[in-house]
Amino acid sequence: MALTGRQRSYLRGLAHHLDPVVIAGAQGISEALVRKVTEELDNHELIKVKVNEGPTPAKEAAAPLVAGTGAELVQVIGHIVVLYKRRAKDPEIVLPKAGG
Repeated sequence: MALTGRQRSYLRGLAHHLDPVVIAGAQGISEALVRKVTEELDNHELIKVKVNEGPTPAKEAAAPLVAGTGAELVQVIGHIVVLYKRRAKDPEIVLPKAGG
């Protein structure tokens, strides 16, 4: 499911006050990090991942995180990657309709 501009904007607003729940260290994006991000998405649906100085800048780190978790990229700003993945059971976030 691709997010519309309106949905992406809505999620950015929700994410504004969130703190990063996962921090990518100097090792970059590993399988363990992708598993942790997947677990946090299952718990929270919308998360921030901080990408510290390392081999992979945040803009480049977003692609393997999205591919590995099946999440949607909301935004990359500075060292922060914001990801969204709707929870299959009991979703908390209700996105605005795509057309209206």
